[in-house]
Amino acid sequence: MSEIQAKPVFKPNKEFSKNARIKNMCEYHELQDWATEDYEGFWGSFAKEKITWIEPFTNTMDESNFPFVKWFEGGKLNVAAQCIDRHLDTRKNKAAIIFEGDRGDKQVITYLDLFYNVNKFANLLKNEFGVQKGDRVVIYMPMIPEAAYAMLACARIGAIHSIVFGGFSAEALKDRIEDAEAKVVITADGAYRKDKPYMLKPVVDEAIDAKSPVQKVLVVERNNEDITWVAGRDYSYNELIKHQSTKCEAEVMDAEDPLFLLYTSGSTGKPKGVQHNSAGYILWAQMTMEWVFDVKENDTYWCTADVGWITGHTYIVYGPLAMGATTVMFEGVPTYPDAGRPWKMVEEHKINQFYTAPTAIRVLHKMGEDEPGKYDLSSLKVLGTVGEPIDPPAWKWYYEAVGGSRCSIVDTYWQTETGGHIVSPLPGATPIKPACATFPLPGIMAEILDPQTGERVEAGEGGYMCVTRPWPAMIRGVWGDNERFVKSYFGDVKKDGKPVYFTGDGAIYDEDGYITITGRTDDVINVSGHRMGTAEVEAAIKKHPNVAEVAVVGKPHELKGEGIFAYIVLKSDSGIADEVEEVKAINNVIKKEIGNIALCDDMVFVSGLPKTRSGKIMRRILRSIAKGEAITQDISTLEDPSVVAKIASTVQSCVI
Repeated sequence: MSEIQAKPVFKPNKEFSKNARIKNMCEYHELQDWATEDYEGFWGSFAKEKITWIEPFTNTMDESNFPFVKWFEGGKLNVAAQCIDRHLDTRKNKAAIIFEGDRGDKQVITYLDLFYNVNKFANLLKNEFGVQKGDRVVIYMPMIPEAAYAMLACARIGAIHSIVFGGFSAEALKDRIEDAEAKVVITADGAYRKDKPYMLKPVVDEAIDAKSPVQKVLVVERNNEDITWVAGRDYSYNELIKHQSTKCEAEVMDAEDPLFLLYTSGSTGKPKGVQHNSAGYILWAQMTMEWVFDVKENDTYWCTADVGWITGHTYIVYGPLAMGATTVMFEGVPTYPDAGRPWKMVEEHKINQFYTAPTAIRVLHKMGEDEPGKYDLSSLKVLGTVGEPIDPPAWKWYYEAVGGSRCSIVDTYWQTETGGHIVSPLPGATPIKPACATFPLPGIMAEILDPQTGERVEAGEGGYMCVTRPWPAMIRGVWGDNERFVKSYFGDVKKDGKPVYFTGDGAIYDEDGYITITGRTDDVINVSGHRMGTAEVEAAIKKHPNVAEVAVVGKPHELKGEGIFAYIVLKSDSGIADEVEEVKAINNVIKKEIGNIALCDDMVFVSGLPKTRSGKIMRRILRSIAKGEAITQDISTLEDPSVVAKIASTVQSCVI
């Protein structure tokens, strides 16, 4: 507790606060009091103000079938029209997307350009491929404008898109295609990374077999390289798009119609298809853009994420476009050709809000500590972090070197399942404590609860980060598995005898009521801000023919936040000629099954795992060993207590 209390407080820039949407903590408390006293009135008012309805809603919230809550029933809208059409009268010549490629190629797409491109893409899907409302479309794309066009085209015709991160393997892609029963896959031949081409289409070819539900594959020819074309299945976007009309009526959608699925790792091996619906999601995407980043009409905003993750969905595409902002899409990596790349882009595009992950900040700090000082960063007004708690040294460098000690840092806490930020500073209002998520946003009833009693914990006592009332942007279900939805998110904590949404994270209050997130409480590892289920990684490792048992835990990592540490029991020691080669072989299996993002940073071969007599692996012990901590847990209940000392000894001598 003393460490949390010792954090310095940084007050908002007074000049910035004068024009901020929420100017001080009094205004914040007024909004939160409004939500507390009239919850439906609060959300209903903002829904009427922010969304351009085709038909107005008749009921703000129905939680009679909790946790299957419905919002804005009776309301009709189209999310693509919300992001594009309604801006055309006033913003048609304004930049909607500024694209910068890995190699420095640039493209400015106005709202009118976006309208035409999305309509043509929508017509292609509808008329050439027969995609209809409710069909699932998997998007496996690099960070190029066509990825945004594809998302919005699906939304325009009522198809449900499911984006799979371009770094995932063929097996991971196949799993998601099959679970979603996707009719179409949209991909590219490849893209560029550090000025070198990499290929995507061959991964799609490997993922689709004779039993696949996929009927058509649409290929954007980004690299113009030779690829395999399957007759009757594969089609060139570049050719087909030429013949499409720029007019496409937006499908009229119900407020609760699904908008997209996004697969996220859980504590079981099978990824969860998180379902987000239309009205509530787009409302909160816009509101958080306005409140948390305080983006104004003439601002240029840059989120460095990939559209394959929820951050890219909400804060590159849907949120910025819903409010009529200018959003930057960047294909490359921030350290290429050097660690000055992002600051050069800030200077050139006069970027006002910059949003990135602590992992990126740590890398940029390490590789280019003095780089920000070489560029004019005076346009910056708000800096953001996402994906994991930011450590104080990285926060300090970000604040001083990048923000010039004048920009607020919004350390945003949220998840794929929440749709948008739920705990975050407000840049014009919140006194900030470094590496602290601060307070729930207005309308979000978030509390740290004791998992046993359901009571709010006292300052300095750890508890579970929960949201005690439904909110419009919350997950609507796990695709095809209602039981898993309820069990995963509403089965652990109750308040006043009623289940509440549990984030899976632990947290702590300080004496001022500030919230600090302490990390996962379940078997999920946060790698560079991306959640990896230990069960999913373990399932991949077990496919190596010489692996008998495996346990995976997280370990603090200087750059990634958390790295993956694997304890492996082999079927036969005699089969290892070279441990280093065995490690490479196992990581190659992981690469094939999941992708590079899940590769193990540390791997040790042990004689056994610490198990209870019922067979449960005691991961707390393995985490402590991985961190080099003393074992304080009671090991008397283990089937073989002596295995703990053996593992610890092996780790000390064999960690790679």
